Amino acid sequence: MQKVFQKITVLLTVVTILLSFTNQATAQAKTMKKILFVVTSHDKKGNTGEATGYYLSEVTHPWEVLHNAGYEIDFVSPQGGKAPVDGFDLKDAVNKKFWEDKKYRAKIENTMKPGDVKTEEYAAIFYAGGHGAMWDLADNKDLAKIAQKIYENNGIVSAVCHGPAGLVNIKLANGKYLVDGKKINAFTNEEETAVKLEKVVPFLLESKLIERGAIFEKSGLWQPHVTVDQRVVTGQNPQSAHIVGEGILKLLQE
Repeated sequence: MQKVFQKITVLLTVVTILLSFTNQATAQAKTMKKILFVVTSHDKKGNTGEATGYYLSEVTHPWEVLHNAGYEIDFVSPQGGKAPVDGFDLKDAVNKKFWEDKKYRAKIENTMKPGDVKTEEYAAIFYAGGHGAMWDLADNKDLAKIAQKIYENNGIVSAVCHGPAGLVNIKLANGKYLVDGKKINAFTNEEETAVKLEKVVPFLLESKLIERGAIFEKSGLWQPHVTVDQRVVTGQNPQSAHIVGEGILKLLQE
């Protein structure tokens, strides 16, 4: 009988050790979770001849919040490779910090293609704005599928300014649009008119989101505004970028 008890004790010890390793591995996996930033590959504002791309501060300000919290950021674009940049202002200290970070400068100048992305590695996806997003993010089925998988794996979908263009055609497994019935924020029709591009962009973002069933929220021109609803975080304009990063982080830490 004593030998039986000894064997049971040894077995329980082994099980305890294995559970400990499993818990450690699970905790480590959580801490290793990454965030996927989506940037545009499009570099022209319609037929205006003006250059565009992703808006630098809409990448750097959320990046700073999440990077400082210990999250690894990866970058993907529709075409992969070097992403065109707009709003290039190194007087902005956060822009300068990002641009002079060799690791992240290399990442954004060598973005992944959608086919390179392993969705299970990411706790969140974030679509940066810049007018280029209006031309190549909405209809990219591969990126929409990535966002759907991350969201349905209990992850976060987020975007700022023109970045929500990437959200307009995301459909969930139930066939409904991701934004349908959710409170959403983005670059407004009034802001598009203020920059005189309302007839240049392929669609008005606010109108398209409402068409998809979004409950659109907004503030006045260039006012910071961030909406959080059911693991979707959206911001109105460049002025909202930092707060979007904070909104993502808060959800990640819950």
